[in-house]
Amino acid sequence: MTTDLMKVAEDSARGGFFLISGSFISTAILALTAILVGRFLGPELYGQYSLSLVIPEMLFIFADFGITSAVVKYSASLRAEGKTSQAAKIIKHALLMKTSAGLVFFLLNFALADFLAATLLNRPDLGFYIRVASITIIFYMASSVAAAAYLGLDKTQYIALTTNIQSISKAIISISLVILGFNVAGAVLGHVAGHIIGAVVALSILLLILPKSARTSDDVGFAHTFKTFMSYGIPLYVSGILVGFVFPYQNFILAIFTTNVDIGNLRAAGNFVSLITVVSLPITTALFPAFSKLNSTTKNKTTMFFKFANKYTALLIIPMATLLIVFSKQMVQIIYGSTYQTAALFLSINSLIYFLVGPGYLSLTSLFNGLGKTRITLKTSLITLTVILTLSPILAEAYGVPGVIAALISAHAASTCYGMYVAKRNFKIEFDTKSLIKIYLIGIASTVPSLLLLQTSILPGLVNVIVGGLLYFTIYVTLTPITGVVNNSELETVTEVVQKIKLLAPIIKPLLRYQEKILNRQQSTTKPF
Repeated sequence: MTTDLMKVAEDSARGGFFLISGSFISTAILALTAILVGRFLGPELYGQYSLSLVIPEMLFIFADFGITSAVVKYSASLRAEGKTSQAAKIIKHALLMKTSAGLVFFLLNFALADFLAATLLNRPDLGFYIRVASITIIFYMASSVAAAAYLGLDKTQYIALTTNIQSISKAIISISLVILGFNVAGAVLGHVAGHIIGAVVALSILLLILPKSARTSDDVGFAHTFKTFMSYGIPLYVSGILVGFVFPYQNFILAIFTTNVDIGNLRAAGNFVSLITVVSLPITTALFPAFSKLNSTTKNKTTMFFKFANKYTALLIIPMATLLIVFSKQMVQIIYGSTYQTAALFLSINSLIYFLVGPGYLSLTSLFNGLGKTRITLKTSLITLTVILTLSPILAEAYGVPGVIAALISAHAASTCYGMYVAKRNFKIEFDTKSLIKIYLIGIASTVPSLLLLQTSILPGLVNVIVGGLLYFTIYVTLTPITGVVNNSELETVTEVVQKIKLLAPIIKPLLRYQEKILNRQQSTTKPF
């Protein structure tokens, strides 16, 4: 890799590490908070609390206008060009735009809370709680700009920090107020307080890291920033609304063609699939500013980086999806018990969507948005929605929940194929097809010992999952160098990237040395005498 590409790879790996670790910790804290609040409130009050957040959180999407993505795109590209003053100025403009939009939507939500509670939720008694929860809209808008700025400026450690502070604050305040007897009001106030504290911390840090000269720069006018952001962001805004429509639409289809038991099993399966999301979402998030920086250099560098990034994303995600399929039954029984009889099947089918990672399911959107081609992202979203609208009722009537999942996978397969076609045609993007095929093959081949273990073992389910997972991991890591999926030059690149991340290096470097020894032994045995 060239020096420029190496720097981008280092920044992406470092950013991805902080995003993954931060997301994991935050998810764990929020999950524990949800469990405790749910236990203290009971199902009835916990249901009221959950519904009170639905409308304000739905308005997060409508109040964005694609500004968050625009901040990432332009702050990253301007920083790569050395224009830090302009980057700081557009961040300031974005903060003004989003807080203004947040204020407008807050006032609407606050004024119409009783009406929305009665009409959309059929719960007129929730008006007060919705009104209180609407305060989060303003602070979410402000903190989202800060998070986008951190991402564009390669300060992802602050995203992890502020997210965890917000989660911890929410946990402490919500649980404390509920225990003190404030019930639903206490839980909602804790949720609001978490957002306020997170936003205050995020904005304070942002103010500190922006150079003083940049804060007062007048290089970019507000009108110019607004026009640029709207041109870039509106296609993403529409795309987000379209994608946001998928979940409620599929719930509507499920309500018509399936039972409550089936839906419960599907939701249980979805909780396991989110384990992959904890890893995949930070990866795609980290790739976005990477492609934004490369857009300011040459197409050749973008092509090289995409090929490398897509391959290593597949190398990481495919085994995770495979393990969920292999151990689906054991994992469901361990967490939910034997009453969730079809959740394992739904989990296995749901995990198949991540096998689209090779053709670019996780990386193409970051590429298009980083290159500023947001209209292509909008077209892929339209394809996804069209296929889901068409296939969901047909397949749901014929096959129930598996049909709905199949419709979702088919929709993403269609949009990914379209994105792959456009990337190759318009941007000369290349896929490491040979290596990707090998990754799929070794990902499947590595399951054999684990499957044999499950067939013959009399050990408890949790032990089978741990032992089988370690077996799979060992074989997978061994086969990747043997089959030529990775080579010495790539291992050197990855080692150089990883060693810049002090917390990650001690974990990854031993694995890289192990693979390097395998490659060296192969080369020594194939040398002629």
